[in-house]
Amino acid sequence: MNRFAATFAVAAFSVVSMSPLAASAAPDSDASHETIGVIVRAEAGDVASARHSFVALGGDITRALPVIDGFSGTIDEARLDDLTAASSIAAVTVDADVTPMAVDPALGYDPASTTSMSAITQITGAQTFWNAGFVGKGVDVAVIDTGVARVPGLNQTGKVIDGPDLSFDNIEPTLRNTDAFGHGTHMAGIIAGSDVTPGTSAKACTTCLGKSPYTDTTKFVGIAPEARIINVKAGAFDGAADVSQIIAAIDWVVQHRNDPGFNIRVLNLSFGTDSTQSATLDPLVFAAEQAWKAGIVVVAAAGNDGLMTYNLANPAMSPLVIAVGASDPRDTVGTLDDVVPSFAQHGNSTRGADVIAPGVSVISLRVPGGFVDQNVTAGKIGTRFQQASGTSQSTAVVSGLAALLVSKFPTATPDQIKAYLRATAQPVVLIETAKKTADGQLLFSTAVNSWYSGSGSARLDVNAKLPIAAPQMSAATGLGTLEAARGTYHVSNGTTTLTGEIDIFGSTWNPTTMATLTTNRTTWTGGTWNGARWTGDTWSGARWSSLDWTNHDSTDEDWTDDDWSGARWTSMIWDGGRWSGARWCGARWSAGTWSGARWSGARWSDSSWS
Repeated sequence: MNRFAATFAVAAFSVVSMSPLAASAAPDSDASHETIGVIVRAEAGDVASARHSFVALGGDITRALPVIDGFSGTIDEARLDDLTAASSIAAVTVDADVTPMAVDPALGYDPASTTSMSAITQITGAQTFWNAGFVGKGVDVAVIDTGVARVPGLNQTGKVIDGPDLSFDNIEPTLRNTDAFGHGTHMAGIIAGSDVTPGTSAKACTTCLGKSPYTDTTKFVGIAPEARIINVKAGAFDGAADVSQIIAAIDWVVQHRNDPGFNIRVLNLSFGTDSTQSATLDPLVFAAEQAWKAGIVVVAAAGNDGLMTYNLANPAMSPLVIAVGASDPRDTVGTLDDVVPSFAQHGNSTRGADVIAPGVSVISLRVPGGFVDQNVTAGKIGTRFQQASGTSQSTAVVSGLAALLVSKFPTATPDQIKAYLRATAQPVVLIETAKKTADGQLLFSTAVNSWYSGSGSARLDVNAKLPIAAPQMSAATGLGTLEAARGTYHVSNGTTTLTGEIDIFGSTWNPTTMATLTTNRTTWTGGTWNGARWTGDTWSGARWSSLDWTNHDSTDEDWTDDDWSGARWTSMIWDGGRWSGARWCGARWSAGTWSGARWSGARWSDSSWS
């Protein structure tokens, strides 16, 4: 609990009933007045107006306090009556000497920090939806990533349902479906993690101040706390994944979106490649667009190599999907002072980001003993959490917002959800830094360009109506190549690199055939995709039945040294189900990993994923 902030939250409410400031005598005009510290709570959560009123009266704001929809500051004691009378101010409390306890011992961080989910859910307007009863219930969010570990916050019964494991980890039963890397769990926590049991009464929360129990600052809560995560694992323990695995995963989500008991309405794609072909031809873009046309809101990361190129990552470069860039809130819950951090992909005048969302040092769940946990020392918080920066995190935020919108507007189309997010986004006015080449040549100035931040910082308005949106049109054919879709990212077992027009099992990729099957939503036949058996056929309990890749040998001449059976894939060292080494058969799966700049989760604080 943030006792420092919460103490003043209670005091602020007591001011309303007791009115100690309003009841005080008018100041003596001859008396000398001192500057005093105060805590200010905004009326109806309109912090921007409250800050404006405070500054107009000569006040100096010293700290944002998002947990109480307010801030602290100093002001001339003579202006207190004017301050309490302002229409934008709900309550004012004179600051008192207390012992600060900003870091909640149970969490290990200050929930008032704008890198916390407590603050981010305020910045994005998610809490206004919670208070109105819209918490993502009944909405499934498919997360194609490195798996999801059932760590606290994601371990409630039914919170995470496993789809197929299409990753290289499939062969190891102790790794199947779970996250031995750390990326997917971080995303799932942002989207729908929750320490609050559904059905908890607001009366049980001492910090909620009459609001939704999900506003409890002593608990970790993601954007859409009652949404469900459908875990479709494609990235291995070290993040490695080939484009063919991602396309197969998207196809699976589309074909199983309405399985009995399922309602997959949002697809989170916190990764990307530097495709060398147009969006019109790219097969990964084509697969994402078919998901969109099937009624799934596809949310894709803009990318993290802002210093390298201005093109959006693949598949965010599709004009249909929601392309998400990153913002830095800069320690305030308002968005007017937000900046686009230098790592965030900007796009160009042809295709830029649609919206941006907090993506700097975001605090979410970590996987103890996972690859990131063992190999990255920066950003660890307490025993459960990790700070990370990237458009991956921003994408997860927007996926959560989309789930909230679908819970309020269950018949909304993806085009309407996109139109809503763009219409309610808050414009930003700053770019972090000018970009220069190695020799100092200026690439662009700090002037705002629409493709940097799109419509602005994503923020829900609980009173906004769902826009009427005509279906977007796309000329995508999917007739390009797998190799071009990979760009510079390839998987390798240390001796052989997967290249060319074959998938991970060596099956030949025929773009015309696959585009037709994708359009008809028939790429999967049971557990078979592109002529090879990748997984089981049916659901078994809360999991998709698995199939070991033990009898499948690659047949392509470029991939012939790689046998999915036997000793080649079993020399890993395990410690209680946790990865304690970093190699498959003495060689890392490298290059085409989530740790590359384009895999959109490229920063853990100031360190890299790898």
